[in-house]
Amino acid sequence: MRKGHVHSIKRAKLRQSWNKYNLYNISRLTAHPINYSKTFFQQKWKAKSLTRAYHGEQIREKQWERMFTSRLNSVVPMSADTLARRDGSDLAAGRGSGLEMKGRPPQVAKTPYMQMLYAPMERRLDTAIFRALFASSVRQARQLVVHGDVKVNGKKMIYPGYLLNPGDMFQVEPDRVMFATGTPKDRYERKTTRRLRRQLRKKTAATEATESASETLAEEAEAEQPTSDEVRDREAVKSTDNTSQPDTKSKADPKKHLKTLLTQARGLLADPKDGLTAKRKQNLRGFQQLIRRAMSQAGAGKFDISQIDNLDSQLDIILSKIASSSSSSSSSSSSSSRSTSVSTAPSSSGSAKSSSSTDPRGLSVPHVSAAERRMLAAALKESQENPVDPTKPYATPWRPRDYMSAFAFIPRYLEVNQNVCSAVYIRHPVARPGAAEVPTPFAHGEHQLAFVWYLRRR
Repeated sequence: MRKGHVHSIKRAKLRQSWNKYNLYNISRLTAHPINYSKTFFQQKWKAKSLTRAYHGEQIREKQWERMFTSRLNSVVPMSADTLARRDGSDLAAGRGSGLEMKGRPPQVAKTPYMQMLYAPMERRLDTAIFRALFASSVRQARQLVVHGDVKVNGKKMIYPGYLLNPGDMFQVEPDRVMFATGTPKDRYERKTTRRLRRQLRKKTAATEATESASETLAEEAEAEQPTSDEVRDREAVKSTDNTSQPDTKSKADPKKHLKTLLTQARGLLADPKDGLTAKRKQNLRGFQQLIRRAMSQAGAGKFDISQIDNLDSQLDIILSKIASSSSSSSSSSSSSSRSTSVSTAPSSSGSAKSSSSTDPRGLSVPHVSAAERRMLAAALKESQENPVDPTKPYATPWRPRDYMSAFAFIPRYLEVNQNVCSAVYIRHPVARPGAAEVPTPFAHGEHQLAFVWYLRRR
């Protein structure tokens, strides 16, 4: 495990990271960073130190030595036309076959076998996440796995050292990928995010407390339901007092009446067709709090039945205001539609020659071309798909991290779908003539020296 400064410039060691200092160290890497005037042991140790700092620096050396293998996977591409003509016999020319080659033999690039030294590292889950561009460093990919944001074949995987097999599919939470690969917030944006989260937590706690209080009151009301004998006694009392107290018949049970008022207020808030303003909703919520307070007083035996008349009058006032506002808005919309239909009729014949029009407020509106309309539509669509959300842990609207373009490549052995943040490990990386599929900034010579180092220590 590394200690101290990660991306040192004085004693540069390359890392699997998008850091700008790491990019600077890669840019000033020479073709042969090893001093070949040293002893063979010193060259091997230096090559091992440089390459291991880039490949799997997050794991211990003993763990890598157990993963090391001297078998290096490679493929030899063969032309189908050549195989159809010669049946592969030209590959055995000069070995007693007597086949004579006409012309110069085809030049085949050398296969960099030694660059496949760290191919077992590419099977690790954290390395595959970094190669798929789901994290800005291997350390961050390891953190995503440990925190439970990664699934392998549909099941959560919390082990970053899990070795992928051909055909395995891994996926990362999209929000975590946007945080890992997006531009981080500055200190002012982070301060705003903390304030909004505190407000959201307070609001959530208040809502939960209100809901729990209402549930407790409902349970108490159900527990205090009268028995059949009590119901018969109350009916007898109501029948005898019907002539003397006709106005209190509907309020014999205050809790039941309060529940009715609370249900009416909730129905008004839940109905989306009413189009309530923010002030009306605030009044209704305050009315609900008054009803809950009255219900708690009724449960404790401290409730005055005369308060029910006050609550009824308040609900009637709110309902009358809602009805008046809805009728006025509907009349204004109908009048505005009539006025616009009347005003557009004469203007269609007289103002067709001018390049600007006039809106109902008397302001001149310049003519908008088709290209400008398309640009405006594209901007509106982008704002809807990538909106500004201060509650997100990354800067919004989302944009990629700085210096990401230098590392934005995907190896051949991965098939990545960036839309759903998932990838498939197709096969193990192999070496081909002229190139190896293990991405590395080092040349063939450094890997050869490192391979010899680990080959003698098995």
